[in-house]
Amino acid sequence: MRKEKQRMSNSARSRQRAFHMMLFLPVLLLFIFNYLPIFGLVMAFQDFQPGLGFLKSKWVGFDNFKTIYYLPDFLPALRNTLMIALGKIIGNIAVPLTFALMLNEIKNKLFKKTVQTATYLPYFLSWIVLSGILINFLSQGNTKSDTGLFNMFLQTIGLIGEPVNFLGDKNIFPWTMILTDVWKNFGYNAIVYLAALTGIDPGLYEAAAIDGAGRWKQTIHVTIPGIAPIITLMTVLSIGNILNAGFDQIFNLYSASVYSTGDIIDTLVYRLGLVNQQYSLSATVGFFKSVVSGILIVASYKLADKFAGYRVF
Repeated sequence: MRKEKQRMSNSARSRQRAFHMMLFLPVLLLFIFNYLPIFGLVMAFQDFQPGLGFLKSKWVGFDNFKTIYYLPDFLPALRNTLMIALGKIIGNIAVPLTFALMLNEIKNKLFKKTVQTATYLPYFLSWIVLSGILINFLSQGNTKSDTGLFNMFLQTIGLIGEPVNFLGDKNIFPWTMILTDVWKNFGYNAIVYLAALTGIDPGLYEAAAIDGAGRWKQTIHVTIPGIAPIITLMTVLSIGNILNAGFDQIFNLYSASVYSTGDIIDTLVYRLGLVNQQYSLSATVGFFKSVVSGILIVASYKLADKFAGYRVF
């Protein structure tokens, strides 16, 4: 009996060892790309010179934090980040929720699965791929032959006269970023709400139908209250992303003509550090974003625990 237990224990340890080996490479990559760069934050407190390195570069304390406040691009980038991120948060809650409620009313299972699959496929495409597609699709064009399909469609149905420069007009660009991000993610984000809808007791709908409630009233009085905790949870948790406006999307789609409304903190960090080689200021702006985001994430989890009963630990 003891030998049998020992053999089972050895077998369990062997399986666990295989799982640990599978985790080794992801953990190593996480350490290299997410934890090692943290040491670079020391540049935020230095007048960093690559030739001198971290140890010999001059320490300037909090002078860099005072400097970034007076940078002409910093406050506009902060404003743009908040505006675009807030728009994405609202859109990525409202649109998936509405889509899930509509999809839930469809009784044809084949059609329902086909629509769901088609809508969440864009989520798996990177912004590198989608940016090329969107640049052609939304192109204003210099001639009729190279006008993007979307402009041609809007002209055909009579909504616009001349093609619109969706990616070059500073007033339209932020809304283009918000709407394209929502389009990319809404099908995948709807999965959370569809899963929550399956947890609603069917007896509640039957009781509502007996009381004379139609589908609309059932949605208002049964469906939405039934998934209200999930809606609250997703809304609260999204607060931590208020300074994440989507670097990969904006970097691949913006240009100098839309800096005033499309430049965000992440793209500003990129230009300061890798383009202008102002490493200390770049690290300072990134450090500022990290601190504020960390505070917001902690606050969002506290609110999630209070209002939705969600706890990480």
